Amino acid sequence: MRTTYADKDFTAVAPMDVEDTLGGRLVQARETTGLSTAQLARRLGIKTSTLQGWETDRSEPRSNRLLMLASMLNVSVTWLMVGGGERPNVEIATPTVEDMKAMLRSLRQQSTALTEEIDNVAALLR
Repeated sequence: MRTTYADKDFTAVAPMDVEDTLGGRLVQARETTGLSTAQLARRLGIKTSTLQGWETDRSEPRSNRLLMLASMLNVSVTWLMVGGGERPNVEIATPTVEDMKAMLRSLRQQSTALTEEIDNVAALLR
């Protein structure tokens, strides 16, 4: 027998505040900056589906991505993680030179780690 939404009673489920989860806060901050999911994913160098997973709380970003997200969205890491501290600022902030340098350092570290992983797999194939 096929169950439809009309057969279910969803009235007992209380709506969750969007700011109760990392994903909800991530959506709020992204929308405040005026970025689409695809635009933010592109800037982070990740797949759109990965960002969607974070925004729907199916998965969580690693610490380096969390730092990049906070910087790009002009919010504190603390606010993204637990909702404490400064809320998103409505003004769109231009990343500082220091922010961009931090992002470059992070990307270089990731690139080095990926290169090492590729070399290890290539060595196993030989």
